[in-house]
Amino acid sequence: MYAARGVLAVHGERGTAVVPANRVAWTPAGFTHQHRAHGDTDMRIVFLAPSLARLVPDRPVVFLASDLAREVLLALTGPRNYDTGADAPHHTRPARSRLHRVLVDELREAHEQPLHLPEPQDDRLRAVSRLLYENPADNATLAELGRATGASTRTLSRLFRDELGMTFYEWRTQLRVYHALVLLADGHDTTQTAYACGWANPSSFIAAFTHIIGTTPGRYRAERNAGPPG
Repeated sequence: MYAARGVLAVHGERGTAVVPANRVAWTPAGFTHQHRAHGDTDMRIVFLAPSLARLVPDRPVVFLASDLAREVLLALTGPRNYDTGADAPHHTRPARSRLHRVLVDELREAHEQPLHLPEPQDDRLRAVSRLLYENPADNATLAELGRATGASTRTLSRLFRDELGMTFYEWRTQLRVYHALVLLADGHDTTQTAYACGWANPSSFIAAFTHIIGTTPGRYRAERNAGPPG
């Protein structure tokens, strides 16, 4: 699954994987999931035959998409000509088979680079995550959130580490970057997005966003608005 532009959120049993346009989400057969698009999204889906699916992970994964992988995905899904609205010509079956093999080769070499928000199971973690989902700009400390949800700082810290595999601050940063991607996809600029997601200033937001996504918010927004080639 690939968003040629816009942002996808893929929700599964283990949480939410955020898939901006420089990543590819792979979901094997048998994994229940649903997805939601944010902004003006151009979503492309490619299905792999069992013989090829066996060559990639047997679990949901988000990969950093290479330039070649993106071009192959666009070719397989019939990239649209945005000037005329017409679909590109279909490839022959042998050509599609070769493109599928190239795509699998690229995914096997790609780095896993998830922007993943694990789904809490503990009721106390659920309460904290619900508060921050509703208001990602909330700068409450873990102690303050603990008092609001009836849990100690020590308990919440342990739960974040043991259940979600990250610290509270790492999780909150991932959550904020997810919301930032949604706002950028909806047309908000860098400064608006920074403050709406809880950063004290745009430069702090740019640093955090670049560290996780691999490009600055401004460049990401410009590239996504440009859309895929026709």
